[in-house]
Amino acid sequence: MNGKKSIAERLAGKQILIPLAALLALALFNLIMDPSFFRITLGTNSEGYPVLSGYLITILDYGSELAILAIGMTLVTAASGGQDISVGATIAIAGSVMLKMLVGGNVTANKYAVPLVIAFLAGVAAAMLCGAFNGVLVAYFHIQPMVATLILYTAGRSIAAWVNNNQLPIINVKSFSIFGGFIPGIPIPTPFFLAVLCVVAIMLVLKLTNLGLYTQAVGINENSARLNGLSPEGIKVLSYVILGVCVGVAALIKVSRLSTINYSVIAKDIEMDAILAVALGGNALGGGKFNMYASILGAYVIQFLTTTLYKFHVSSDALPAYKAVVIIVLVVLSAPSVREKLGKLMSRRSAGAKEAA
Repeated sequence: MNGKKSIAERLAGKQILIPLAALLALALFNLIMDPSFFRITLGTNSEGYPVLSGYLITILDYGSELAILAIGMTLVTAASGGQDISVGATIAIAGSVMLKMLVGGNVTANKYAVPLVIAFLAGVAAAMLCGAFNGVLVAYFHIQPMVATLILYTAGRSIAAWVNNNQLPIINVKSFSIFGGFIPGIPIPTPFFLAVLCVVAIMLVLKLTNLGLYTQAVGINENSARLNGLSPEGIKVLSYVILGVCVGVAALIKVSRLSTINYSVIAKDIEMDAILAVALGGNALGGGKFNMYASILGAYVIQFLTTTLYKFHVSSDALPAYKAVVIIVLVVLSAPSVREKLGKLMSRRSAGAKEAA
């Protein structure tokens, strides 16, 4: 043998193979069951601007906010070897802070009480503060991530309601709906462009800095990283703060969709989908190496699955059960040990084919 690997062997070892295979499987399933799933139509919204609609556009729309969260969740998972389950509650806090500032303490407002950028930055700052709180508990107090973030998971929505005195503020400014809807004249949902901006930003950070290397080093062996001059505590806190930034952007999208907020419902269980996106991307949930592209693709696959289940009239109560069965299979297949065995199987088959030839 010349030692060269076949295409199948090389693909079997690629981390992104599983989300790609899952995406293909879902696409084939919908193509067979109902080809109209892929129909995209161009219409107009209430203001007369062109907008695209269809199941694929829904996936692009809601999958984008999940992709934004997957960016931060990937870094948190890689650095701390655990996950942040307070993401949904933190979105509620950040969204509540944004609306509080935009309405100026009133219940409704027909114009911004402060510039939108100021309200957005305040919401992001609140989310970053929540991230720093979680990060400190994990890094300095050595509390298991899921337990540490359980605090905000439990209390976060109550804090969000307290920010606005249990009122549901409404902002009646048409331009505010752009972030969760469409930019006038552009038929593609705005969340997709926000996701692209976030992806470009994190890729530039990972390329121009050593953040990715340091994060993986801390996740693989914290003591070794410390001996090499790194601060595991600082890296862990930073990963949670970056997740906070992602949460702030997602909060803007969420509150923009309705121009108000429902503390108990907004972003409910979204943290589970974000964690599943990271797992589906083949990233070890125990920390260490990660593939950001695979996590982002995993986010869209999760939304593809969710939209497919809704398309076939699966009730919202039963949705988690159906999703769990599919995800268990996909996550098992994406495990490094399984990928290694698949690679060996491909290698043996390739060797057998060459001998037969």
